[in-house]
Amino acid sequence: MYAVIISGGQQFRVTEGQTLKVAKMAVDVGSTIDLDKVLMRVNGDDIKVGKPFLDSKVAASIVSHGRHKKIHIVKFKRRKHHRKQMGHRQDYTEIKITKIA
Repeated sequence: MYAVIISGGQQFRVTEGQTLKVAKMAVDVGSTIDLDKVLMRVNGDDIKVGKPFLDSKVAASIVSHGRHKKIHIVKFKRRKHHRKQMGHRQDYTEIKITKIA
C-alpha cells in the first residue's frame, strides 16, 4: 500500500515505515502530524485518485530537523573581471510515515 502526498510544494510517494526529508515544518521533534493533502492511494488493485485531494490522511511522526549539504553557486563572466560565489543550505524536517488511512 502506498500513497502520493503533497508537502512543502513537492509530491512524495510514501509507504508505511518510510522516512523522508520534507521542507521545514514548525513542529516539535517526537510529535505526530496528519498530512491531509493526499493525491492518490493504492492498495493492491484498489486505486483511488482525488480531484484534487482524497478524504484520507497520512499520519507521520517527526524524527528530526536539520540542514542539507551546502550547494555552491558560482556566477562567472569571462573577460569582465566578474566572479560571484554563493552557498545555500536548505532546512528540512525528517518525518517517518506511521499510517496511511
